[in-house]
Amino acid sequence: MTRQKPSLTEPQYFILAALMDGPLHGYGIIKAAGQATEGRLRIAVGTLYGALERMERAGLVATDREEIVDGRARRYYRLTEDGAVMLRREALRMRQAAAVVMGRTGHEGTAPA
Repeated sequence: MTRQKPSLTEPQYFILAALMDGPLHGYGIIKAAGQATEGRLRIAVGTLYGALERMERAGLVATDREEIVDGRARRYYRLTEDGAVMLRREALRMRQAAAVVMGRTGHEGTAPA
């Protein structure tokens, strides 16, 4: 049995997805994740920075730069190559998992009655 890397949590997935188009600061990541999920996912600030710290240690994101805005440091994060690989792997895993369920319903996009 081969061991695979663990899948991403939903907040981690959308944090990485938010960084696909380039570096963002914390509020930008929260806003992009909310837009991508049409407001369904609301990442709390504590959740965001805890996830970013863990993903930075894992090599999935990296600090891009810091700016001082209104006297406060604003840190921008970027997606690393390992992060992009992990994100693509997770997207494929979810697509395959969804196909199992969608194939059984007989009607894509609708739930069984």
